[in-house]
Amino acid sequence: MQNQAHVDSWYAATAAPAPDFPALEGNASADVCIIGGGYTGLSTAIHLRKRGYSVILLEANKIGWGASGRNGGHVGTGQRVSQQQLEKSVGHEHAKALWQLGLEAVTTVCELIDQHGIDCELKTGNLHLASKAGDAGELREEVEHLNTVYNYDQVRYVEQDEVATMTSGRGFHGGALDSGAYHLHPLNYALGLARAAVELGATLHEGSRVTSYREGTRVNVNTGRGTIRARFLVLACNGYLEKLESRTAGRIMPINNYMLATEPLPETLARQLIRDDTSMSDSLFVINYWKLSADNRLLFGGGESYSRRFPADIPGFVRKYMLRIYPELAETRIDYGWGGTLAITMNRMPDFGRLSPQVFYAHGYSGHGVPTATLAGKLLAEVISGSAERFDVMATVPSHRFPGGTLLRWPGLVAGMLFYSLRDRLG
Repeated sequence: MQNQAHVDSWYAATAAPAPDFPALEGNASADVCIIGGGYTGLSTAIHLRKRGYSVILLEANKIGWGASGRNGGHVGTGQRVSQQQLEKSVGHEHAKALWQLGLEAVTTVCELIDQHGIDCELKTGNLHLASKAGDAGELREEVEHLNTVYNYDQVRYVEQDEVATMTSGRGFHGGALDSGAYHLHPLNYALGLARAAVELGATLHEGSRVTSYREGTRVNVNTGRGTIRARFLVLACNGYLEKLESRTAGRIMPINNYMLATEPLPETLARQLIRDDTSMSDSLFVINYWKLSADNRLLFGGGESYSRRFPADIPGFVRKYMLRIYPELAETRIDYGWGGTLAITMNRMPDFGRLSPQVFYAHGYSGHGVPTATLAGKLLAEVISGSAERFDVMATVPSHRFPGGTLLRWPGLVAGMLFYSLRDRLG
């Protein structure tokens, strides 16, 4: 089975050397079989091996081929939605536990990078910007809430005039600077996790697309050329789950997001765009996010689509979003443009769960996947080893199927996204 190469991105062009892992041939057995070679699967493999479980991981393409190798590289604190929203939906105590797990997710990323010597351009800080005047008040309130209720002192509100000294970006009304957040090279992080998993004794297979699985006394996991027999199965497919598991596919919606990389920028221009080399994001519903690479390229993400088809001209598609914020880059060359598929949920919170005592899953990170998927692997290892308490903090967050299930979810999503896009444009 021929596995697909990484997309032509700046990340792939600057990826660390990595071995090719052989496709599964024949039959094998393990304590745990993991489907998916992104952050969720790799982190699960690492944490299971540290607990002594034998692990076989199956990836349809290349390790880090999906969203784990193509994303914006932001490692944000908390959850994908605000603490105040969580308090309303799950109560203060549950929201507080989710906040602590969100902080642990960031810590886990940093610890894995340090413990396993992963070179992935780890840098500090995120500036989240208010794109509308009304958003500025909400951001200020959120910062104050985190400072006072959660005793989180690494975030502060930034007034509009100070924002203007930190970035030349247009149209912002204030911001929240989180010094506890990080950003990194996402593909090199994934490849570093793969190296760590192998060094710990996990077996990885690329080019091994799973076609089906069947539960019995053990779980039989089938590819085109082999079968794995395992005590436990972890579904770590996220936006690429497709038809493999209908019982949970309706809880997520695959969407496409796009990025570009400019030519390397002069130091003075790079510092003009992002004075302090933080990652940056805005408050639009269809979010824009950006950062500088190690060689001073602007890596900018913007725009979404909801079909399997990518735009014919991805650099041109993303460039218009970039120029709304940085019109001074009108003559700047675009060297790379790429897209990828992620999974969102109805409430934008990740969907963790168990389908049986043998089968577990985590997906639907909704753009917050670098830290949350890494943490998911840690919690999946815990629940498989018999400790469910922390896994259930995530798994008991209410999740909902998209109306119409997998067949009719797409039209409803498009209508909803068009509404929010219009609201963004009208302010």
